[in-house]
Amino acid sequence: MRSIKQPGPPVAERIQWVEARGRAFTFTLQPGLTLLEAAHRGFAAHGFAGGVLDIRGGALGPFAYVMPALSKTPDYAAFYSETYRPHGVTRLSTATMTLGVRNGAPFFHCHALWTEEGGRNGGGHILPEETIVAEALEVEAFGVDGAIFAAEPDPETGFKLFGPIAAVPSGAATDRRVFALRLRPNQDFAGCLEEFCTAQGISKARIRGGVGSTIGARFESGVVVEPFATELTITSGAIAPGSDGLEAILDVALVDYTGELSQGRLIRGDNPVLMTMELVLEVLE
Repeated sequence: MRSIKQPGPPVAERIQWVEARGRAFTFTLQPGLTLLEAAHRGFAAHGFAGGVLDIRGGALGPFAYVMPALSKTPDYAAFYSETYRPHGVTRLSTATMTLGVRNGAPFFHCHALWTEEGGRNGGGHILPEETIVAEALEVEAFGVDGAIFAAEPDPETGFKLFGPIAAVPSGAATDRRVFALRLRPNQDFAGCLEEFCTAQGISKARIRGGVGSTIGARFESGVVVEPFATELTITSGAIAPGSDGLEAILDVALVDYTGELSQGRLIRGDNPVLMTMELVLEVLE
């Protein structure tokens, strides 16, 4: 399996996880607010400090983002591009967001694909405090109670990355057992989830949210993404019984460091994590 050497030693715990409770709900992103503030207000109104968000459509402007890029120093295996700020209104096609905390304040990690004013298609990592909601948009959220994604220094990659930590329950209304997860580098995305669910006695689960990166990508359609640094959003995901045990079904959209966009279903067993993969597993059985 493909692998990328990280600047720091591998952390022994290859899956960072916390069991918690959760609930799905919808709310409206309010125009005129930063995307971060609009998301935070929507979760807080339902009693949640954080969780994950699926966005289909929507208009943003001003809009700021970065793309994956090669690192100019050995301090990182890959890095970010310069900041891009397209003119006018940018319209999202698909996005997932992890809402958590950084330095004690609300923060998010969001990857998306979009169309800029003028028709250029793009993708990457949305900057939370420089991006404004241009039009009201109803979004699908999944709040998590008893866990929060917190940005903490990661010695393996050298970045400050979101990972789930236990949190005092807020008492928000919940109806699902969930696991908040962060998958660490150089392990197959699907296989990692399948092994985790087997170990936890989970036979069926839905993936909520999903923000991260893979070392290139191999799709069931035959499409191969060779550039190794990507930014990925899960468009749909599930864990279910298959012909050889549990199977992770992972439909994703991504941009690689050359700016090429790709979408489709990932092949099981051939898509290792590059830096991180954050998601919430909603246990169904």
